[in-house]
Amino acid sequence: MVIITEKIKIDTPFIRLDSFLKLAGMALTGGQAKVVIQGGEVNVDGGICTARGKKLVSGCVVSYNGESAEVACTAD
Repeated sequence: MVIITEKIKIDTPFIRLDSFLKLAGMALTGGQAKVVIQGGEVNVDGGICTARGKKLVSGCVVSYNGESAEVACTAD
């Protein structure tokens, strides 16, 4: 079971995984996000994801390095 540490609000219908890692503060740069995603260190909804361009929508849960965050879409 994943414990969600926070909800990250976005104002678009989706966000790319690499951008979400930066927005959530799980990665400091886009380069770092790329490396950890392609290295198989990031989970999306409980499974390893190596596609940095994966589209995340409201309700998706991302876990990396002991932290978890949920996408919360505020777009209409």
